[in-house]
Amino acid sequence: MAETESKEELKKEVKEEVSKKEVSSKENKNEEKSKHKDMVPKQDYDELEDRYKRVLAEFENFKKRSAKEREGLYNSILSDVIEVILPVVDNLENAVKVETQDENYKKGIELVLKQFQDVLNSKGVEEIKAIGETFDPSLHEAVSSVQDDEKGEKEIVQEYRKGYKIGNRVIRHSMVVVAN
Repeated sequence: MAETESKEELKKEVKEEVSKKEVSSKENKNEEKSKHKDMVPKQDYDELEDRYKRVLAEFENFKKRSAKEREGLYNSILSDVIEVILPVVDNLENAVKVETQDENYKKGIELVLKQFQDVLNSKGVEEIKAIGETFDPSLHEAVSSVQDDEKGEKEIVQEYRKGYKIGNRVIRHSMVVVAN
């Protein structure tokens, strides 16, 4: 009797093992099916990858364009502010040229002028060279001309008002007298 009971137990264990293997193989098949369901077809994947690359390129271009626009706007605003300050600098330069008895007063004017010039230099503002240079309509504004055989053609002989620029952008043209 003990033998029949152990045979019965053995059969039960074998059945359980077989059923476990069947269940696990069904689970594996279901997992494989769900994996395949999650996979995207190659054509769709390529299309998505292409769209991703295009969006990324558009974003990079947008960042560059925005930075360039910000810089342009900054330079435009800076030019407008500097243009308003330039007549003050002109008046200070004229005040320094005037003869006076009070040397301390003259030194004070020179110091204020130097402060203005330092501020302009710190913001990248440069004077446009004029006297002795060849006339360039993009930098200079001719207010008169003179005949002088000693000077070259279109040579600037006198400057009425200084011109200024930031980088390649002219804030104010130089007012000049041109020879020949």
